[in-house]
Amino acid sequence: MEKRKLSFWEIWNMSFGFLGIQMGFALQNANVSRIFQTLGAEVEDIPILWVAAPLTGLIVQPIVGYFSDRTWHSKLGRRRPYFLVGAILASLSLFIMPNSPVLWFAAGMLWIMDASINITMEPFRAFVGDNLNENQRTKGFAMQSFFIGIGAYVASKLPLILTYLGVANTAPEGIIPDSVKYSFYIGGAAFLIAVLWTVFRSKEYTPEQMKVFEAQEAKTNNFVKTERPESWFIANGTSHITKGSITLFLGVVTTYGIYHFQLKKDLYVLTIGLITLGGVLLIISGLLQKSKHYKNGFVNIVNDFQFMPKIMKQLAWVQFFSWFALFSMWIYTTSAVTEHIYNTKDTASLAYNTGANQVGEMFANYNIIAAAFAFLLPLLAKKTSRKFTHFLALVAGGIGLMSIYFISNPSPFTIEWLPMIGVGIAWASILSVPYAMLSGALPASKMGYYMGVFNFFIVIPQLVAASILGFLVSHFFNNQPIYALVIGGVSMILAGLLSLTVNDKVTQIKND
Repeated sequence: MEKRKLSFWEIWNMSFGFLGIQMGFALQNANVSRIFQTLGAEVEDIPILWVAAPLTGLIVQPIVGYFSDRTWHSKLGRRRPYFLVGAILASLSLFIMPNSPVLWFAAGMLWIMDASINITMEPFRAFVGDNLNENQRTKGFAMQSFFIGIGAYVASKLPLILTYLGVANTAPEGIIPDSVKYSFYIGGAAFLIAVLWTVFRSKEYTPEQMKVFEAQEAKTNNFVKTERPESWFIANGTSHITKGSITLFLGVVTTYGIYHFQLKKDLYVLTIGLITLGGVLLIISGLLQKSKHYKNGFVNIVNDFQFMPKIMKQLAWVQFFSWFALFSMWIYTTSAVTEHIYNTKDTASLAYNTGANQVGEMFANYNIIAAAFAFLLPLLAKKTSRKFTHFLALVAGGIGLMSIYFISNPSPFTIEWLPMIGVGIAWASILSVPYAMLSGALPASKMGYYMGVFNFFIVIPQLVAASILGFLVSHFFNNQPIYALVIGGVSMILAGLLSLTVNDKVTQIKND
């Protein structure tokens, strides 16, 4: 028994929901900084306000992945119940976000909106691993990249399109323009409709069928499933307590250092949100295992993270520097363009809103380039290799980001297209190639969970960026946000170099 080869339209249907998901993400990425600034946020405070996005992903995605691996609904299957619930919540959030009356409300809505989008998005990655065989997975992730590109292109252009149609693009100070509001309304409706298409036009294999496929893949890929005795959990618990205590101590010391030397408060996200909290979670896991309470979801999640496949550990560094670069672009491009090129900080001015709309064009263009390039990735990977393809794409993206620094004439070609060609190529690869390399190295029974854990290496760099970019820009670059994009470009090139070290050989990966 083998997974059957799906037709083009079957892969189309199972990926179509990403059109709506990415419309939601693109509206968030291109407009939330604008909303924050309109409601009174200072440029140096924007990264800490954005911390909601990666932190919700860090929490939500592995939990949703873990439970979706263990879900089966007679009509909606394994992953589709999460598609549906997340889509309803995300659509409601998109309607509410642009009506935020004050800054703290908008910051809170970002938490809710991003959590809802993550509930929908996480199972989509596992959906490809569940339904497609190894030979079709690169094509499946490329199809997702295509819909991500199209959805983000349309969503990023919505404020400009509505402005062209006569919808107001400016508003009194502290008021979000109608062009932004109506863009979010359209995006909310499209999100729900697109996900519903996938929910009702796709099918999933039953748990019994998945067990057969899992056994076959385990034999083919040399997966080794180990039954561990109670003594192992007790010893592992001791190790977790030791490592957790050291990590907790380090977090407390660094947090005190930030307070004592009166450093930027953004750094608390790194020391408290990552280091200290990570130590606490390890200690809790250790105590549970030593007290012989190890048969629960929390301990399983921590231990599976500890013994993740080797290729995931290698890809983690590639993902870290890739997404550090992307996060710097998303949160700083609006302020970089309006200050560095248009020389204004006045959010009510025509120059600021013209520049902000051009950022929407830039984001739209890199996404349409990604959509066009997505189907070339499998061909290039077949001619060379997946990791070399990823290397070329990331280097192109890094050069594109850094080139914005040298733009002085904001013509449509020089600012809206030229830098975004490289960024679009990188984006297409980031959304597909790492997942194609990873999916063949994962056991079917943990596909959702490990895809959720893989999100750690998307989320953690964003938390680090939210923690240190504001500090770097304010202390070393005289509050000039353009330098955040230069740092991002260097980070993306480094990610490309690291991708060459990935051992993309499925048959050599074992599951401890």
